[in-house]
Amino acid sequence: MSAINSVTQLRTDGNVGVISINFPPVNALSAAVRDGIHGAMQAALQEPAIEAIVLICEGSTFIAGADITEFGKPPAGASLGEVQRIVEESAKPVVAAIHGTALGGGLEVALVCHWRIAVPSARLGLPEVNIGLLPGAGGTQRLPRIVGVEKALEMMTSGSPVKAAEALEIGLIDELAPEGGLQAAAVALARRVVAEKRPLRKVREQNDKVLAARGQPALFEKFRSANARKFRGLAAPEKIIQCVEAAVNLPIDEGLQLERKLFLELMQGPQSAALRYYFFASRQAWQVPGLPKDTPILPVETVGILGAGTMGAGIAMNFLNAGIPVHIVETRQEALDRGLATIRKNYENTAKKGRLQPEDIEKRMALLTGSLELQQLADVDLVIEAVFENMEVKKDIFQRLDQTCKAGAILASNTSALDLNEIASATTRPESVIGLHFFSPANVMKLLEVVRGAHTSDSVIATSMQLAKRIGKVAVLVGVCPGFVGNRILAQRQREANALIMEGAMPWAVDRVLYQFGFPMGPFAMSDLAGLDLGWNKEKSSSSTLREVLCEMDRRGQKSGAGFYDYDEKRTAVPSQLVEQTIADFAKKKGYSTREVSDEEILERCIYPMINEGAKILEEGMALRASDIDVVWVNGYGWPIHRGGPMFHGDQVGLDKVLAKMQEFERQLGPQFKPAKLLEELAGSGRKFSDLKPAR
Repeated sequence: MSAINSVTQLRTDGNVGVISINFPPVNALSAAVRDGIHGAMQAALQEPAIEAIVLICEGSTFIAGADITEFGKPPAGASLGEVQRIVEESAKPVVAAIHGTALGGGLEVALVCHWRIAVPSARLGLPEVNIGLLPGAGGTQRLPRIVGVEKALEMMTSGSPVKAAEALEIGLIDELAPEGGLQAAAVALARRVVAEKRPLRKVREQNDKVLAARGQPALFEKFRSANARKFRGLAAPEKIIQCVEAAVNLPIDEGLQLERKLFLELMQGPQSAALRYYFFASRQAWQVPGLPKDTPILPVETVGILGAGTMGAGIAMNFLNAGIPVHIVETRQEALDRGLATIRKNYENTAKKGRLQPEDIEKRMALLTGSLELQQLADVDLVIEAVFENMEVKKDIFQRLDQTCKAGAILASNTSALDLNEIASATTRPESVIGLHFFSPANVMKLLEVVRGAHTSDSVIATSMQLAKRIGKVAVLVGVCPGFVGNRILAQRQREANALIMEGAMPWAVDRVLYQFGFPMGPFAMSDLAGLDLGWNKEKSSSSTLREVLCEMDRRGQKSGAGFYDYDEKRTAVPSQLVEQTIADFAKKKGYSTREVSDEEILERCIYPMINEGAKILEEGMALRASDIDVVWVNGYGWPIHRGGPMFHGDQVGLDKVLAKMQEFERQLGPQFKPAKLLEELAGSGRKFSDLKPAR
């Protein structure tokens, strides 16, 4: 065996040279890895005793992609193109031996090898679209040549990997190797290739599958149309489609030139910058500065939930899905039965869509019990209160939980806005109290705001973060303030959206501008979906808000066929002349004078106060990092991921521009636009939110 460099070894196994890469944790294509492969290939090609070459990786995975930390830095070492050329043009057959994952550049390296073999647990894919890029090392040209145009489009625009069995079926790999026996199987394949004098198979020369799609532009239009909603606002999927069209219609070298051109356009564009930023932001959110690494994790093997309503039932499903037993407590049998039935119905609906086996429903339901007795929660490791937002009710519950639950149990509240410290004050163990703010529907939404109280212990925080990962949530640690991070920022947007329609903008104009920005729907369409009568009381209604006026007109949203919009039998929204007149009358009654409101003003008035509120949250230490705020908004509120999040967007727009607009709005419209001190400081010093150090 000879060391090529610090991460690469070349050894011989009979007539086969084995190049092995060891660059933990994922053998990413760093400069050292590229240099290592290139140097090992040169050495193997010059050694007469070596007749075939196997490329394999140590550790848990094959090459899992590019080294994203090198993006934007000056090039170093052998380029990926040079590595691919020496492999593809090798006169000796090269076999890629794949375990773990072969992703992105890793799969593109495997595609220039002449044969591919993988263990059954391996997964292969080109996920570059997830960071706003296209496969830039020949993936868009080689993948269609080996798996066909439709499958290549699907794989690259979704970014989803395929399992080894499917990879074998579609021709992406040539053989399956036994788990634990990959190297021996790869060497055996290499020896067979030599013994049988098989000609070298270069993917770039396999044209049958792309020629079959030539002269069929409808194939691409159909794909665009079928995915229009999914690709809305995203640049990378369209450029991937254009590259595959080139693979079909052009010689491969011209296709590779187009791929390179479009890759660089994406790499230098704002969307990829935002998506790469978010890639790191979503990983950073799990790291809690100041929390010792050896903080004890409390065992959570049983969970109690107070309240079997929509929230309680949804929360319970998260734990059942992870195999954790749940006991739900309600005050009335009817409510308990309804909650348990809702959980079963949700699982049955999932099974109807083929995403769950019938036996899995029973397995999960067997972990679920319910009662009307609080005493049944005496021995649970974690209890989550999910009753309606009333401080006195919550304090009473926590006082009783304090007397009921065992020592060391975590007492959590699902409150979305109330003061967690006040709730904790009802107990003799505030160190055990934490907020676990799930988002509705709780069994679907990824976000979990983990709310740290003034006295919450490190162990309870560390356990809650780890538990969030266990149940498949994206957790962000936040501090105690009204609305925490997500709802506090949302309140700014809602206030301005409602003010704008009093000043002359119609609800559908506000919704259109925010939809075009990238939100899944605007605030008024969202209100109609949720129901305008949420929290509305007919007896106490006083026509003091527009929402009350609409509810009194029996315009309560989609469910009543009318809200801010009119709805047909398919729930298609149509702007309402009646609502337009109702708004005009209500605005006049409240003393507003209406005017033309531009799309630009709508966007700035809805978005910039959100950025400003985020600055206040950071100022107060209620979020650890600006990027944590962005993770909250992407996962909980539909902020378009290709815009990174409100704080990243502020940095991209320029904090000096955001500050100037907030000052202008403050002069024209009032003190609700007063800029945060932090915004003034950062804009004044030319710094960004991303320059701030994490709070502790």
